[in-house]
Amino acid sequence: MTRTSIEAIACAFPSHAVRNSDLKARFPEWDFDRLEERTGVFQRYVASPQETALDFAFRACQELHKQDRLNPQEIGAVIFCTQSPDFIMPPNSCLLHGMLDLKPQVLSFDITLACSGYIYGLQLADSLIRSGVTNRVLLATADTYSRYIHPADRATRCLFGDGGAVSILAPSTSGRGIRDIRCATAGKHFDKFMVPAGGMRMPRSAETAEAVTDQSGNKRTAEHIKMDGIGVLSFFNTAVPNSVSDTLERNNLSIADVDLFVFHQASQLALDTLRQRLDIPVHKMVYDLADVGNLVSASIPVTLRRAFDRGAAKHGQLALLCGFGVGLSWGTALVDL
Repeated sequence: MTRTSIEAIACAFPSHAVRNSDLKARFPEWDFDRLEERTGVFQRYVASPQETALDFAFRACQELHKQDRLNPQEIGAVIFCTQSPDFIMPPNSCLLHGMLDLKPQVLSFDITLACSGYIYGLQLADSLIRSGVTNRVLLATADTYSRYIHPADRATRCLFGDGGAVSILAPSTSGRGIRDIRCATAGKHFDKFMVPAGGMRMPRSAETAEAVTDQSGNKRTAEHIKMDGIGVLSFFNTAVPNSVSDTLERNNLSIADVDLFVFHQASQLALDTLRQRLDIPVHKMVYDLADVGNLVSASIPVTLRRAFDRGAAKHGQLALLCGFGVGLSWGTALVDL
């Protein structure tokens, strides 16, 4: 059966960058030496009040069009993965469909996953292509997590950045593409990473807007991200290595057979721990969060695009992609680049 290929990827970011020196000037009491060591982030891009995830996806589409990698008339499906949509309704995928002036016959829908969203999106795109529904899928992954972060919450403010990426998926003409892909969920642990208020279960109110300070000194309201960093890391330190090992075993491969490992850029600590647990040689592990931070759903495609741009990734290599986060959810894909 013909494989599905990642034909092209383009990225887009806000113009405004926030450096750690900027944050240090405002929060001199924060231990930035320790934060930089654990997060690996020294700068991140932050959306202006007028910028949205949809804007970044559209800019990435414009970049692909300039490169002659996006023909709107050939797109048969749009999948938009975001947890920060422009509106409660309609979905961003429909808005992007209109902005690109796509054909009426195009299937368009959103998925609301976060850091695992690119792998989930790849599996959906692969299914649509393999089943013959369409020959070309536009997968947009974009978020503005800064809107969910309290300014005085050092646990999240130092880590996350805003931005987006768009990938074009199509049947492979070279034999390269997705060899294997599997996704998983541990919904019982949903409360380890969430925004408690703002949905129908807990609508926004004067009470949810009141800020509280936790035992670590981080300030947030119920309308901001609440992250059990240690709990999330502890769970994925087992789930992710198991997922990677299962994928390799299923395909009769070992770590040595894979050229490149592109994990969700969760943090320096998370990546170092996964590399050590799986015994991945450091030259095969891609690190790319120092100047953009944790980009949530856009993390993997941005990392992959930038790896190609600097020559760290090359066509013909075998890559293992793995995303993990909110849900809790995770997924692993084996892809010939």
